[in-house]
Amino acid sequence: MKKILLFTSALILCACNQQLPSEFNQTDQFPHIYPDYVDVTVPVNIAPLTFEMDDRSSDEIAVRYSFADEEIICTGKKAQPDIDDWKHLTDAAKGKAIQVETYTSKDGQWTRFKPFSIYVSTDSIDAYISYRLIHPSYVAYEDLTISQRSLENYDESVIYDNMLCTEDNNGQCINCHNYQQYNPERMQFHARQNHGGTIISYDGKTRKIDMRNDSILSAGVYPAWHPELPLIVYSTNLTRQNFHVNDPNKIEVYDIGSDLIAYDVEKNEVTNIENDPNEFEVFPFWAPDGKSVYYCSAHFEYPDTTTNQSIYLLRHSNKVFYNIYRKSFDSATMTFGPRELVFAADSLEMSATLPRISKDGRYLMFTMGKYGVFHIWHRDADLWMMDLKTGETRAMKELNSPDTESYHTWSSNGKWVMFSSRRYDGTYTRPFFAYIDENGNGTKPFELPCADPDYHRQFMKCYNVPEFMRGPVTIKPHAFADILKRDSGEPVKYVPQLSR
Repeated sequence: MKKILLFTSALILCACNQQLPSEFNQTDQFPHIYPDYVDVTVPVNIAPLTFEMDDRSSDEIAVRYSFADEEIICTGKKAQPDIDDWKHLTDAAKGKAIQVETYTSKDGQWTRFKPFSIYVSTDSIDAYISYRLIHPSYVAYEDLTISQRSLENYDESVIYDNMLCTEDNNGQCINCHNYQQYNPERMQFHARQNHGGTIISYDGKTRKIDMRNDSILSAGVYPAWHPELPLIVYSTNLTRQNFHVNDPNKIEVYDIGSDLIAYDVEKNEVTNIENDPNEFEVFPFWAPDGKSVYYCSAHFEYPDTTTNQSIYLLRHSNKVFYNIYRKSFDSATMTFGPRELVFAADSLEMSATLPRISKDGRYLMFTMGKYGVFHIWHRDADLWMMDLKTGETRAMKELNSPDTESYHTWSSNGKWVMFSSRRYDGTYTRPFFAYIDENGNGTKPFELPCADPDYHRQFMKCYNVPEFMRGPVTIKPHAFADILKRDSGEPVKYVPQLSR
């Protein structure tokens, strides 16, 4: 006998009959649901995929998730499976597919839609992600947090709250959280302005670092931890922003200068890697074997007559194209080799940013847009993939949408990617996930599941810089705030060359 796991939405508990309708009209169309989970591939350990009808015109829905002898039946306004029942079902369907039947009722008449599948991969995904939650505004940035969320359920908690160090008119901004090998006990993030500094937590010791130094362009900005060594490569950036009047991109964020530096976490030493004033280096990322670092760079020369670099570059921002390069790294001597061109986006009159390498070292995923460096504000930005073995490069049409795709990262097992997208409304950035097979092809993306499928339609913040983690950060927000408030931070020591 088929085992039936019954679940009813608590919102309309008294109205549910906990049964599928016996009389209905049949349509050969898939249901239009939000989020769109029709024929997606998910990890076996993902939280339940809840959904509702996209147009919200139905009086009631009834949904059956089934595999073999297992079923979950949900009735009400939304399909919201119980998490224990869902785990039981996904474990049973591992490597195969859950079938989903959807019925809707309008004015007492039921309609049954064409069933769709949810494919359950045998490959799991990292248990946690973290991200910065920020309003999609341009000046009011203080109300933001770095938060973390379990992908195996819906639990979310705050890693650090920006408002803890905001005092009257002295505001603060936090950004660029990053981990060494997905390890929540080896992390860093920046605080800007009030009580500014770089927080580095490394194996139980948390410090505030003042990375400003006369020998480098600025304090570290975009970070990349070495896979094994206590070493972080940063770009140093002099960033500006301006507003468009008639451009749908709304805002332009750009650098008037940027370099690469290397920072030794244990010795608190920093050195320059690249500091050519005519090259804008940014977005470093280590190859998984730690033997090379990838980054982006744009060649740009200011005329000798330039009196205001910010205005000049803004006027020419649509001619700034970033290419992808790499440098070899010798861990025995702590030295970097000459740069090698990996992808010449400028030959296409395009700009490539955010290089990210798969765990096996074969695939390079990056974001490409028509120009510039801050593609989260560019609606034409898409994800691209390069096969580093063959050199073949292509747009990832299976992941992209008509709107912005930007920041992305690989899971620790190299099977999944998470990326930022504004595909639903063009304003709010949400995390999406996709499986990448051995040939570098992606499956249909699915949005971060929520307990209430309507949550993201009502949540007016963006998920900025989503990162995978193997577990949660356990340091409390007030502990981070106490360290930030304590002093100005340990000043770094500049050295011409790092050493072991």
